[in-house]
Amino acid sequence: MSPPSPRKPRHGRLALMLVGLVTIMTGAGFAAVPLYKAFCQATGFAGTARRATAASSKVLDRELEINFDTNVANGMPWTFKAEQRKQRVKIGATSIAFFKVTNGSDRAITGRAAYDVSPDQSGAYVRKLQCFCFSEQTLAPHQTMEFPVVYFIDPGYATDPETKGWGDLTLSYTFVEIAPKPAAPATEKIAAPKRGEGLGSTPARGL
Repeated sequence: MSPPSPRKPRHGRLALMLVGLVTIMTGAGFAAVPLYKAFCQATGFAGTARRATAASSKVLDRELEINFDTNVANGMPWTFKAEQRKQRVKIGATSIAFFKVTNGSDRAITGRAAYDVSPDQSGAYVRKLQCFCFSEQTLAPHQTMEFPVVYFIDPGYATDPETKGWGDLTLSYTFVEIAPKPAAPATEKIAAPKRGEGLGSTPARGL
């Protein structure tokens, strides 16, 4: 009769499972913000305009009125304005809007624009080919820059039961200041000892 096979301790397996769970949850916490942003850009969720890689192949005769709203957050010393308050565009046609930003401070500032679309349901159909909101922007003291936004309204807007009856929508941008990254600590260089004057050495004497 063969001896019974040894059983693995249940406590050890439970500990390994808990460690694995904590690792997964920690990773999910760090990834939550970029994953949420990528999800919104891909689906138009929460009024987020979707990023496009190519223009629409179909242009409709129907027009929409696009309104532009600009803001800065938390007293950021930038002046941010749309150079046109509104545009009338055909659904599916590629359009371009311009925005002007001025840094009114005596220091360089980096900002990033958060954006959304109102009504929320329209976000899935606003497609952007180019936008300053895709990356951080740095302005030198008192510098002014002009940024284009190249976009179109997907033709699906005209057939979606939730949006087909709407005649206008608003693209809103809010610049938020990005805190500068801390400078890397300077490494102190240690001078090499002169010949004959190393640690523990005795200075040479002339004869």
